[in-house]
Amino acid sequence: MSQTTIDIVNKNLAKRYAREKRFRLLGFGSVMIGFAALVFLLVTIVGDGWGAFKQSSVRLQLNFDQSVLSIEDVADEEQWQYGNYIGVIKAALRERFPEMTSRAQKKLIYRVVSPGADHQVRQLLKKNPEWLGSRQEVWLPADDDIDSFVKGHVDRSLPESDRRIKDTQIVLVDALQESGDLKLKFNTLLFTAGDSREPEQAGIRGALVGSFLTLLVTLSLSFPIGVAAALYLEEFAPKNRFTDVIEVNINNLAAVPSIVFGLLGLAVFLNVFGLPRSVPLLGGIVLTLMTLPTIIISSRAALKAVPPSIKEAALGLGASKMQVIFHHVLPLALPGMLTGAIIGMAQALGETAPLLMIGMVAFIVDVPGSLTDPATVLPVQIFLWSDSPERAFIERTSGAIMVLLTFLITMNAIAVLLRKRFERRW
Repeated sequence: MSQTTIDIVNKNLAKRYAREKRFRLLGFGSVMIGFAALVFLLVTIVGDGWGAFKQSSVRLQLNFDQSVLSIEDVADEEQWQYGNYIGVIKAALRERFPEMTSRAQKKLIYRVVSPGADHQVRQLLKKNPEWLGSRQEVWLPADDDIDSFVKGHVDRSLPESDRRIKDTQIVLVDALQESGDLKLKFNTLLFTAGDSREPEQAGIRGALVGSFLTLLVTLSLSFPIGVAAALYLEEFAPKNRFTDVIEVNINNLAAVPSIVFGLLGLAVFLNVFGLPRSVPLLGGIVLTLMTLPTIIISSRAALKAVPPSIKEAALGLGASKMQVIFHHVLPLALPGMLTGAIIGMAQALGETAPLLMIGMVAFIVDVPGSLTDPATVLPVQIFLWSDSPERAFIERTSGAIMVLLTFLITMNAIAVLLRKRFERRW
């Protein structure tokens, strides 16, 4: 019996519905795979980086004796700066563990506290000069090996030769924990200190300030230039082959790898104009070149979204073209322009490659104070820490990534809120 037309149509419809269902399942599966990968990445980063916000600290009774500190003249700033602060710490450790008398044992107890703890002692005595000649209770950061052991990253059941912390130090740590002289505290140094070779002394303040100064230069240059270029191309430029070439190149520049802009900065701003290396001013200029296409494209889209009727009404009432643009079109398009600028700044904040090419990968300990001081940025700081062999730098790297992601998510959330808040439906 031959099939009717209805049977053929129903059979084809069943196949089409089946294909559609398979396609939807494939699409849903792809979304779920991407979501699972994102969750896995975030869980891994948070799991590795959460410990960076806590630091093992040791409580010691420090005797700020002038003879030990080698401060004979209280009015001499140089003696305060170069005092024997490490000697005060070592004396307190020997006093805390009087049973450790041999040279080898003393070396082990000295390694309980961070080698850079003398800097904290110097800063504390500078803030509290009345402590000179007295005994004070002070919490100092523990060494990174001790910190890793306290956080459970070192298995005490392993043979002594297979771990960096010795059996004697484990006994010392246990004694300090039982007496309450060793605790995990919030790691303020992570946010108040610059970079350091010692993980427990390393912080992101220098990178944060460097990122802020670099983005300040980027925003100051890219936003006005990008808005001006968008206004000219959209409202004033004649439609000819020359402007078509400009528009095509702007769209192409938005897809150029960021490292190309770093090479441009290296060739032009460093070799030709002789700007200093590793400074926020140079980094901001390079990132300006990278973010300009994004801001121009988003600004032009915002200008196109303004209804032509608004321009025509203003012109009909006798306004000049400049008045129409600056009194009517630009204010209405500004929220969309700001959204594009924030997205461009978020892109610039996460960039590393162009800044590596202009020398912002240098080891910078001091916090920059101006646009021409040597500096690094947060993504480059993460890159430097990720290449360090110490176990504690893994925590610092993941912790810095968490801070960077927080800033990026915040900036994108602000862009979304601005768009929702000022968006107009015509």
